[in-house]
Amino acid sequence: MSARRDSGTLKKKSRFRIEPFKNKVDLDPQYADRTWKILEDAIHEIHNHNAFGLSFEQLYRNAYNMVLHKCGDRLYNGLETTITQHLTGITACIEAANGRPFLEELNKRWLDHNKSMQMIRDILMYMDRTYVKQQKKLPVHELGLQIWRDNVVRSSNTQQRLLNTLLELVRSERTGDTVNKGLLRSITQMLMDLGLPVYQTDFEKPFLQASADFYKVEAQEFISTCNCSDYLKKAETRLNQETARVAAYLDPSTEAKITLVVETEMLGAQMKALVEMPNSGLVCMLQDNKYDDLHRMYNLFRRTGVSGGLPLMREVLSQHIRETGKELVMDPERCKDPIEYVNRLLEERDRYDEIISRSFLNDKSFQYTLSHAFEYFINLNNRSPEFLCLFVDDKLRKGFKNMQEDDIEVMLDKIMILFRHLQEKDMFEKYYKQLLGKRLLSGRSVSDDAERSLIVKLRTECGYQFTSKLEGMFTDIKTSKDTMQQFKSTAPDTGKMELSVQVLTTGSWPTQPGAKCNLPSEVHQCCETFKNFYTKKHTGRRLTWQTNMGSADLVARFGNSKFELNVSTYQMCILLLFNDADTLSYSEIESVTEIPTVDLKRALQSLSCVKGKVIIRKEPMSKDVSETDVFHFNDNFTSKLFRVKINTVAAQKETEPEKQETRAKVEEDRKITIEAAIVRIMKSRKALDHNNLIADVTNQLQSLFMPTPILIKTRIESLIEREYIERDKNDRKLYHYLA
Repeated sequence: MSARRDSGTLKKKSRFRIEPFKNKVDLDPQYADRTWKILEDAIHEIHNHNAFGLSFEQLYRNAYNMVLHKCGDRLYNGLETTITQHLTGITACIEAANGRPFLEELNKRWLDHNKSMQMIRDILMYMDRTYVKQQKKLPVHELGLQIWRDNVVRSSNTQQRLLNTLLELVRSERTGDTVNKGLLRSITQMLMDLGLPVYQTDFEKPFLQASADFYKVEAQEFISTCNCSDYLKKAETRLNQETARVAAYLDPSTEAKITLVVETEMLGAQMKALVEMPNSGLVCMLQDNKYDDLHRMYNLFRRTGVSGGLPLMREVLSQHIRETGKELVMDPERCKDPIEYVNRLLEERDRYDEIISRSFLNDKSFQYTLSHAFEYFINLNNRSPEFLCLFVDDKLRKGFKNMQEDDIEVMLDKIMILFRHLQEKDMFEKYYKQLLGKRLLSGRSVSDDAERSLIVKLRTECGYQFTSKLEGMFTDIKTSKDTMQQFKSTAPDTGKMELSVQVLTTGSWPTQPGAKCNLPSEVHQCCETFKNFYTKKHTGRRLTWQTNMGSADLVARFGNSKFELNVSTYQMCILLLFNDADTLSYSEIESVTEIPTVDLKRALQSLSCVKGKVIIRKEPMSKDVSETDVFHFNDNFTSKLFRVKINTVAAQKETEPEKQETRAKVEEDRKITIEAAIVRIMKSRKALDHNNLIADVTNQLQSLFMPTPILIKTRIESLIEREYIERDKNDRKLYHYLA
């Protein structure tokens, strides 16, 4: 079915308009009073709980007509008066209640008032929509709240009584009594309904002050009777209780304020006493690894009300680590064993890392404090770089044996943490290069991967320049293997002797130019053969034999027994002398071999004084070798092993002259490094004043070592003398770069 609309027949829709009466309507003079009387009676019935017999429709119409006939003032003022009179009587009833029934009566009357006002608001809805808006008066509901506030809550006999009752109930609950939380919630909600300012002025502000007084007294009581751990637990409990109290019967806006009060009085005012509390404070917690207590202190002290809590903890933590660390690194007994020395450092670092992880949530500021404290005490002992190198050497020689790759990486990372704390990283590099050279030449490193991994970590930390020589050492070892393969394929057969040469680049290796030794003739002949081969292949290069760094495998007969001895080059030279003689004096050995005195005594000591490895007997018998000793070949030597390793007796730590020599070398290298930094900076900046130049040089070199201003100034003077830079003619503190 379809329909068609004829557009031509459509007419424009007309609009309705309400017009005022053309004739004036006369209103009954008694109309307003009579109508108000009806409404007033109805309001009384509502207040008396007799609303079930009322016609709300008729009442609404009466109120509507009053507003319509310009009687809104009469209606609004009459309502205000009626409610005020009613609440005046209610106030008397509330004030008559004694004890806790006072709150119950107040709450009951409040609920009745709210219910009544809802009914009255429905009757006077039209007045709310028109008259109230036009006259800018309070709506009916808000009017009811205001009258209740002024006549009930803030009446002279009720206001203070209500506050005291509420505060007493809160105090009772804090001391362990049970209170009617539902009733308290209803009362505080009433205050909120009357407006936030009412809640804050009539209750919250006095509540916070009373709470501050309560917790101030309680804090004094706890601090005098509890240890730090128990006190913190009680403070934590109080904070949780206040949070629960707010959730149960206070406004949510009060939570931050009341917790701030507890934090200020129980923690902020007592934090110094808690942290420094004898036998239970922060230091004791650190010593006993009390992770839970430390975590509790950290969580509480980082709250808003504990101003300066975490800085105080960091200060005490730093002081404690510095004191205990100083005892550790300056202990003469611990310094006798570098391996144990570094192990203790690692244990302490692991312990504090665990505390910061578990108790302080890996807080960056605490990690920073830990690093600075470790850096302070590690550098108190100027042998820390040497000891760390010896520890690494021990691990790479034997400590990493049978360890999983992941465990090795973990240990290397720990070593790098200690390395970062060193201020004299160039000193570490000197020792590390010496020990790495020995490992590579003797082939005693348990893991090439671990060696290279550590060098990668060092390069990442300090840059390519720091590790370039170390990486060059690995390159030399690889190149030497290729060279030896070529030599063996072209060299004539050397009989029973097999030569293996490692060619080291001067500058990359810790060589000793002055070290020399007269090699046995058969060995010397092989060395000359290799030298001729190498110099023909690499024109212009010069080989210098480093006999102090070599080793040899000898087959030796002792009576009817045969053993293979692994010895140093010096020991080989000594032992081969006994092919032609059974007895030799110290002076005879020295004159033939020309081995340096210190090295000769160590070699002889290792061959004659080590229990179970006495290859030659010494007369007289003693632990040390003297220049008057006589040595005899020991035909009675025996061993359970066919291959016997004869280690050279050497001090694990440097002798005093060796330390001074190493230090002097490092100091010379530092002068060159500082001058290079000065030239780089001045070339870039062209002109720079003294203080800024000192600051820039220090900033560039602090990752390698910490140059002193005096040392930098000395190098500046040296560069001025050599005309790399010059002073400004008018300002002696200003320098210019000379191209």
